[in-house]
Amino acid sequence: MRGMRKGTTAVAFFLCAVVPGFAQLPQFKPGFNLFSKDQDVQLGKESAGQIEKQVEVVNNKELTDYIANIGKKLAAQPQADKYPYTFKVVNDKSINAFALPGGPAFVHTGLIAAADNEAQIAGVLAHEITHVALRHGTNQVSKANLIQLPAMLASQKLGGGILGQLGQLGIGLGANSLLLKFSRTAETQADLMGAQIAAQAGYDPVEMARFFEKLEAGGGQRGPQFLSDHPNPGNRMKAIQDMIKQMPQRNYAGDSGQLARMKTLVAGIPAPKKTMAQAQAQEQAQGQQQGGTATTPAGLSLPNSRPSGRMQQFQGKEFRISYPENWQTAPSQDNSSVTIAPPSGAQQGQNGLSVGYGTIVAFYKPQNANVSLWQATDELVSQLRGGDPSMRAGRDMPVETRVGGKSAIVTSLYANSIFQGQTELDRLVTVAHPSGIMYIVFISPDSERQYVDQAFNQMLRSVQFSF
Repeated sequence: MRGMRKGTTAVAFFLCAVVPGFAQLPQFKPGFNLFSKDQDVQLGKESAGQIEKQVEVVNNKELTDYIANIGKKLAAQPQADKYPYTFKVVNDKSINAFALPGGPAFVHTGLIAAADNEAQIAGVLAHEITHVALRHGTNQVSKANLIQLPAMLASQKLGGGILGQLGQLGIGLGANSLLLKFSRTAETQADLMGAQIAAQAGYDPVEMARFFEKLEAGGGQRGPQFLSDHPNPGNRMKAIQDMIKQMPQRNYAGDSGQLARMKTLVAGIPAPKKTMAQAQAQEQAQGQQQGGTATTPAGLSLPNSRPSGRMQQFQGKEFRISYPENWQTAPSQDNSSVTIAPPSGAQQGQNGLSVGYGTIVAFYKPQNANVSLWQATDELVSQLRGGDPSMRAGRDMPVETRVGGKSAIVTSLYANSIFQGQTELDRLVTVAHPSGIMYIVFISPDSERQYVDQAFNQMLRSVQFSF
């Protein structure tokens, strides 16, 4: 069963205000995510290390301290969620800034040169901090790789760190990386929460809107890199300005008055040997070359994949399930999900791990927390079909049943199998969870029903939940 493609937007949830005086303003929290916060931090450190090998980080203490001091004031606000933020300057004349999961943020010298005042730089940094705090990068990766990712994150043996493992799913730090390009919903969240963060840190939030307006007006056919990486969600300036009208009146005294000095320092920095865009283009070209020569590991075997009659038990975080003793488990770091399959029933290829014979137990958070189990199941099925164009509805209609003492829905789906010439049968079982749905996918070639039906039914009867 293959993973999903890019294209699902982040999910916004309105919460009670966390800052006095901002009671009527929208507050957001992170959406669905298969990564833990610690994994966000680890991924950010690994990614920052790779980026710093590709670009020229400015080694000027005065300029670096200036950006870091702005960042620290913003990161101290409660919405920033106490990630270990770092702020560095990249010698690149393009107008851009970006932040990686877990906190590393980079500001191009071109953005510093283009800003009219310090509040505009602070507004952009507050926008980036929001992407980190709302975990937009790993949210997108999670949505786009709903089936492959649990197995990947669970594996302790692949090596290469999280970034290396994501590379096996085709996710890197190139120009079109899911980690760096965000949906319009995510951009709206970053604009609105970023404006709040900037205001609380003492910067006039209207300057964020003015800076974006300036970039839009001066972009022409080839706008600044920032607008390419951060698409306009529509009426961006008006949305920020409308929210500012709801903010309490205050004196914005955050500007240090040092921007003119910083612009002078930036003007004196020699041209970089390589820009971020050039590094990304080189990485993308290398990826294409490697992709052209990639081979699929051998070892798939239908007979060797078939479940034995003897079972053993896996204890997850909120569930327990029995499984054939000749299959192996690959649990997530916190045991909240698990992939169960024989080595001969899974394939590690160019696009990551694909399970053709086995079982996956995982969690899905629907876009609306108040939907019914049927609605959440329909949404999950849409996500799965969006990630695999070959997937289609089964002959049997979805049916209600009970699993582990809880109401459940069983849905049959068909897709192309990783076993050549076979049709894959995916039996999806969904169960309501307080924060979404738990789902179990029983995966096998359709021709193997006679070998797996008894084992799958035994596994399903063994399931126990603790939520």
